[in-house]
Formats: sequence, C-alpha cells, structure tokens
Amino acid sequence: MKTGNEISIKERLFFTLSLIIQHSIFTGFILLFFITSVGAEQTCKESIISTASESKFILNNDGTASDNTTGLMWMRCSLGQEWNGNTCSGTAAMLSWADGLKAAASHEFAGYSDWRLPNKNELESIVESGCFSPSINDVVFPATPLAFFWSSSPYAAISEGAWTVDFGYGTVIASVKSGAIHARLVRDEE
Repeated sequence: MKTGNEISIKERLFFTLSLIIQHSIFTGFILLFFITSVGAEQTCKESIISTASESKFILNNDGTASDNTTGLMWMRCSLGQEWNGNTCSGTAAMLSWADGLKAAASHEFAGYSDWRLPNKNELESIVESGCFSPSINDVVFPATPLAFFWSSSPYAAISEGAWTVDFGYGTVIASVKSGAIHARLVRDEE
C-alpha cells in the first residue's frame, strides 16, 4: 500500500480532477433540484427511523442547539446567516476549507468564543437520514442551504481534500480544500 508521500503527481492530479468533477456534478444536481423545487418542503420517509429528531436537541433561546446524545452545542444557523430569534436569515457564507477553519477559530456567538468546524463524524451526526431537501432537521437548523458543508477532517489519502457533508441529500464525500463551501460551527458543551 502506498503512503501519502509515495502518491505520484499523476495520481494527485487525477484525484483533484475527479473531486472537482464529482463536486460539480453534485452541486449542479442539487442546484437543478433546488431550482425546480423552490417552495417545496422537506420530504421525509416515515418508514425510516429519525436520526436527528427534535427530541435529540435542546433548542436554546440564543440561536444554539444542544445535542443530548453527543454533548455538542451547535449554531442553528450556517456561518454568515443571522439568528433573528425564530429562524436564520441572510445568506450562508461560502469559504475555502482553510478560511472556514480560520473563521471558526475567531468566531464569537451566544457568549462563546470556542467555536470550531465539526469533524466528519460530528457533522454527519446531525444528518436526518430519513429526509431530503434538506437532510437535516429543519426545525432545529432552519434555512440550511441544500449544499455541502465543511468538516474539519482532512481526507487522509490526498492532502488537497477534506470531508464534506451534503445537507441536500445527506451524502458524505471528500471535496477539494480550495472549493467554496458552507460551514456550520460547533463547540463542546461545558
């Protein structure tokens, strides 16, 4: 098995190009779906057990949600949006992976300054597997873009990649770190 240092330039280029193509296809599909379903509501399959039900969270008045299962506190809005007391408003920021890490490290919200990008498993823990468009609990996390969100987890095989979660359909893929993608911040509950 090859290590990260033994991967050829050709293999790195192939990986990078395949991620760009893969991300473009997913983004284009999601954008097409979003354009064709404006005004549509979240669709959930009742036969699939909820993985991120409202009862899993304590909805705090400050725009955060505390996860009873993981002990994490989440910002209910995507980075760039604002909590108005009832929902998220404004446009979610799109950042490179490095800019997302920097923005999280310096972000202050709801009296806390220890926000961070969630790792892949933490971000995946808020996917509502039985739903799509969005595949996240839209009461707990209102106005979530039907798009990919950064995790803090790098893609181990290639240094140019990091894990992302799509909250349109709940897919988890590696994306190119230089891509412009949304972010949702988390902190460890004290």
